[in-house]
Amino acid sequence: MTKTAINALVGLRVGDGRMVVSENALMPEWHDGNDRRRAITLDEMMRMTSGLVRNESYDDDFGDVAQMLFVEGDAAAFAASKQLQDTPGTVWAPFSGATNIISHVLRETFADPRDYLRYPRERLFAPLGMQSAVLEPDASGTFVGSSFLYASARDWARLGLLFLRDGLWDGEQLLPEGWVDYSLTPTKEAPQQEYGAQIWLKLPESAAGGEPPIPTDAFYMLGHDKQIVAIVPSRDLVIVRLGLTRKGADWDSARELAPLVKAFPAIDAKRN
Repeated sequence: MTKTAINALVGLRVGDGRMVVSENALMPEWHDGNDRRRAITLDEMMRMTSGLVRNESYDDDFGDVAQMLFVEGDAAAFAASKQLQDTPGTVWAPFSGATNIISHVLRETFADPRDYLRYPRERLFAPLGMQSAVLEPDASGTFVGSSFLYASARDWARLGLLFLRDGLWDGEQLLPEGWVDYSLTPTKEAPQQEYGAQIWLKLPESAAGGEPPIPTDAFYMLGHDKQIVAIVPSRDLVIVRLGLTRKGADWDSARELAPLVKAFPAIDAKRN
C-alpha cells in the first residue's frame, strides 16, 4: 500500500517540475554509458517493468526482500545493485526494490535532505489531514517506499479519497491534472492488465465463486498480508481493511468486499 503513497509523492514532484517519468540513468552507479541499466526509465520503475533481477519472495528470511528491508542500511542501493534479467520495458514483474529506487530518485530532487524528509508531511499528509501517517526512512535517510508507511485506517481512506477525486482536495488540485489517469493506465506488459503505476487495477479472482463482481472501474492499494484500500469510482466509495491475514487464512478480498460494494448504489442510480 505504501507504494501508492510514493506514487502520490512522485506526482506532486512532477507537478513541481522536478521529476519526469521519461527520465533515465536513475542511479549514480548506472551513469556509465556502457551500463545497460542506464536505459531504465522512471516510468518503467513505476510500472514494475525495469527488467532488474528480482526475488520477491517474502517467505525466505535470507532472500532479497528480507535483506533489503531489515539488514541493508540503504534499500535503494541494494536494489540498484541488481543486474538486468530482462530488457527494460518488456517484462512485468512486481519488485519492491523498484519503489525504493524511486524513493531515492525523489530524494535526489532536493538539495537539502531535510526538505526531502519534510516533503511527505508538508505536501501530502498535512493537506489531507493524515495526522497519524509516518513514512519511515532507512539508515541512509531514504524513505522505504516499498513498505513502511504507517497510518490509521481513516488516514489510508484519505489517501484513497485523493485518488477517487482525481487528485483534488478541498478544491485544490494537489496531484497534477492527468496524474491519476496516468497511474490507472494499464501496464501493457502485465498479463491481465492488472497493474498501473504503483497501483493495482484488478484483484485476483475469488476462489469461492458466485459473489457479485466488483465494478471494473475499481482500483486498489494492496498490502502484503491482505490489507487493502479499495477505490470504486462508480460507487463513490473507498474501503479500507487493515486486518492482517497470513497465507492460508480465510480472507479473500474479492469474495469479502464484493457484497459490500454491491450494497452501495451506483452513482447514476443514487442521483436518480
